[in-house]
Amino acid sequence: MNVTRIGVLTQLELRQRLRRPGFYVLLGVFFLVVVGITWLGSLIFGGDGSGSSGMISVAIYGVLLMATLVTPTFTGNAINGDRESATLAPVQVTLATTTEILLAKLLAGWAAGIVYLIVALPALLFALLRGLVDPVPAGWFGSDEMGATSPAMLAVAIVVLIVEVGIIAAIGVGLSAIIARPLFSVAATYLVVMLLVIGTVIAFALGTFATRSSTVTLSESPDEVYVADGVLGSLPSCDDAGEPCVEPRPDVSAQCVAVHGTGDVPRYDHVWWLLAANPFVVLADATPTTYNREGYPIDLFGQIKYGVRSAQHAPELVQQDWIDPCDGEPPREGEYYGSDADRETSRELIERSVPSWFVGLGVQVLLAVGLMLWGGARTTTPARRTPPGSRIA
Repeated sequence: MNVTRIGVLTQLELRQRLRRPGFYVLLGVFFLVVVGITWLGSLIFGGDGSGSSGMISVAIYGVLLMATLVTPTFTGNAINGDRESATLAPVQVTLATTTEILLAKLLAGWAAGIVYLIVALPALLFALLRGLVDPVPAGWFGSDEMGATSPAMLAVAIVVLIVEVGIIAAIGVGLSAIIARPLFSVAATYLVVMLLVIGTVIAFALGTFATRSSTVTLSESPDEVYVADGVLGSLPSCDDAGEPCVEPRPDVSAQCVAVHGTGDVPRYDHVWWLLAANPFVVLADATPTTYNREGYPIDLFGQIKYGVRSAQHAPELVQQDWIDPCDGEPPREGEYYGSDADRETSRELIERSVPSWFVGLGVQVLLAVGLMLWGGARTTTPARRTPPGSRIA
């Protein structure tokens, strides 16, 4: 692998892109859409005095959304487009290897995507300055402190955006080398990106319905318990029948029983990794989080991070009866049966969880690398077979 050859091929690819008027038209549309999203975010989050912590989150998400829509357009036909226009074969007969050609296409597409991110920087900086000037006032989200947008959050978000653009570019280049027709490869690139953005959410939702566990409720009513829909009735012993049933629990209390199978809960902890592969979840989970005094995140990214991190932990399958707990003690003022005064805060839960952005990026990188390797195998010369209708020279 020769770095000089890769640099020459990358420069050649970038010069070809910069000569096309469509590149600048799309650049202008990109800027206008990002500015519009930022402006709408300022109306939503800045007009009621709630601060701008949500405004910059919306602006960054707008940039990521536009990047997922724009990047496939100039990477989805990187290889087969040159093959169709008979400009790939002259490069293949030079000293440049297949790996060098693919890497040059990837770097050129990645650089073009970074240009779009640079164009969006004024809108992101405006949102950041708005957040520093107009912080979240005291009292919001139960906080006694003023909360401001963190510059570190914007810095990390930009790094994640650059990485995501590179992953999407690798997916597009790989598919353009695998699929013979440029139109189909661009459509396939959009399909793979939408599978990551929308498909992961659908798969996570379906997975939670498919994986469920029955719950056990501790109660002081050994003879009459709530069977279903608030109806009182008797349940058999677990030794004589299946669920639902009643099992004595003298280890908890002399008169306590465990009621098995009267309900079920979804097992998010079995399928949370599907949601982690979503680029929007990766962005939210990787950015630093600002908390209030009670340990609750005050920004949109932090709230999404808390939801994803919570899904990693198994639900409580043994629950205390809300009406009549087994300890026989009345609740203290301001509490309800089954509550815990020392309940874990959102910050503590996030800190003891696995960073989902690390898992999500791992899944995305494996996908991109796999497609690049497959595309390299399809582009290697001399080729024994070529797709029907492929132009060689």
